[in-house]
Amino acid sequence: MTARSPVSGLYAVTPDLEDTALLVAKAAAAIAGGAALLQYRHKTASPALRGEQARALAALCRSRGCRFIVNDDVELALAVGADGVHVGRDDPDPRAARERLGPGRLLGVSCYNEIARARAALAAGADYIAVGSMFPSSVKPGAVRAPLALIGEARATTGLPVVAIGGITPDNAPQLIAAGAAALAVISALFDAPDITAAARAFTALFPG
Repeated sequence: MTARSPVSGLYAVTPDLEDTALLVAKAAAAIAGGAALLQYRHKTASPALRGEQARALAALCRSRGCRFIVNDDVELALAVGADGVHVGRDDPDPRAARERLGPGRLLGVSCYNEIARARAALAAGADYIAVGSMFPSSVKPGAVRAPLALIGEARATTGLPVVAIGGITPDNAPQLIAAGAAALAVISALFDAPDITAAARAFTALFPG
């Protein structure tokens, strides 16, 4: 598998933690349960802490065969040797991010509930698109909701793998996969679980094959 192989499966997105050792331990538990990708996301951390945590998580992912993605920071992704970067509405322009990343790393783009953003992401060189919030989210309670039908529409329009995000649990996840989601981006239902590895296995088991 290369960095830009198609995205699929459980896509773990890290919670905001100041304790780097605890963050790495939680990430390791998710990977042990089958997480195929791990995204480092910490909007409020200092640059020093972001660098420390990204380096630690990058090393963990390399040792476990899990692809590592950095949220919104192309330069940090390059500095730690991440497999790619994920950008949203307020982050670097996807086309500029693709040019800076070069051809060998993943680029993911948040499209929320907007099919026009999905088309623009394809034109900018994205490898996958994220849609949602699919359900009410404790991480982003004010996030715009996306209809279930958008998953299939985005997939048909762009041909790119679609990652569903927002309020996803093992109970509501099957309908997202049935609608065409290639991957599920999960924070709370994974990292707030009493047994993170078991939670990851529950999500991973939902995917065919």
